[in-house]
Amino acid sequence: MLTLHAARRYLLLLAVAFGVWWAALAIAPLHRDDWALENVLVLVCVVAVAATYRRWPLSPASYTLLFVFLCVHEIGAHYTYSEVPYDAWFQAMAGTSLNSLMGWERNHFDRLGHFLYGLLLAYPVREIVLRATGVRGFWSYFFPVEFIVASSALYEMFEWAAAAYFGGDLGVAYLGTQGDVWDAQRDMLLASLGGLLAMLGAAAWHRMRGRDGAQQWLQRVARAK
Repeated sequence: MLTLHAARRYLLLLAVAFGVWWAALAIAPLHRDDWALENVLVLVCVVAVAATYRRWPLSPASYTLLFVFLCVHEIGAHYTYSEVPYDAWFQAMAGTSLNSLMGWERNHFDRLGHFLYGLLLAYPVREIVLRATGVRGFWSYFFPVEFIVASSALYEMFEWAAAAYFGGDLGVAYLGTQGDVWDAQRDMLLASLGGLLAMLGAAAWHRMRGRDGAQQWLQRVARAK
């Protein structure tokens, strides 16, 4: 496990890499207004990390998971989630359509984004839960899943409110339902499933290794203060 000093240098490397990725995908996005709207929450996340990394640092593993999620999100922001040309990319590599192979009739990149929200962010949330509440055992895995479920529902309400407020092409691009009346419910289900799988995997890994990496990190941070 990295020292606190090494972990902060690692976070700086991730920040620089994300800055380059963000700048590249900020060039000529498909819908500039939607790109700006999608990046509001990214700005909030970056500010939160910058404000807390010295006093309440997360582990390198958590920052890595957050970095991966934000990089995927920036792809969705650049193209809009409903128009990411992943099928064209797949055809260029494999010579066939992924949508045809899977029997899909819509662009599913938004579904991937919601699933990754739960899968990648549940572990960082668990570290925050451990620090904020001191819970251990089952509840330390249960509460992060509950957070993913609740925040997914909250996001869907925010998405609806923003789409209703802006209306027009921007509202349609941001909402990205692609005609699916159950889009919000499916998105919440996928995020919840991702969070559940992340916590089941973390619990199994900790049990197999006989130690909890998140708790060890928090103990190291406490000793360094």
